[in-house]
Amino acid sequence: MESTQALSATERLAIHELISLYGHLIDQRQFSQLNQIFTDDAVFDLSDYDGSCYHGLPAIQALMLGSREHPLAHHATNVVVQGQKDNITVISKGVGVGASGRVGSVTYRDRLSLTPHGWRIQQRCCALRRPETIPDPC
Repeated sequence: MESTQALSATERLAIHELISLYGHLIDQRQFSQLNQIFTDDAVFDLSDYDGSCYHGLPAIQALMLGSREHPLAHHATNVVVQGQKDNITVISKGVGVGASGRVGSVTYRDRLSLTPHGWRIQQRCCALRRPETIPDPC
């Protein structure tokens, strides 16, 4: 039976480190180690970029290996952990710095799963931050 308990400070820290580790592995092109980030059946949704959605760790690793558009540096910020142990979502911002010095921003919406090896991302949706997608103030 799954738990509906609140997360401890130690669990929250582990989740923050998971989100941060993604950028370090991508920047170091350590795609073979993405099993430290994603579940085997993870979904990586890039619909907002090019309409693509990648299913499974091998497909995510192939995407990363084949891409020549990675920023030089990924920075995870504004990490917000929501939910209970059996239903964790994380919203964070990503800032990427390209080879030309161009900077871009993304909003990540992650659904996490607790595995025998710790927290892993089961689904990552990436939403580009563009002026036309910023909501009006309320």
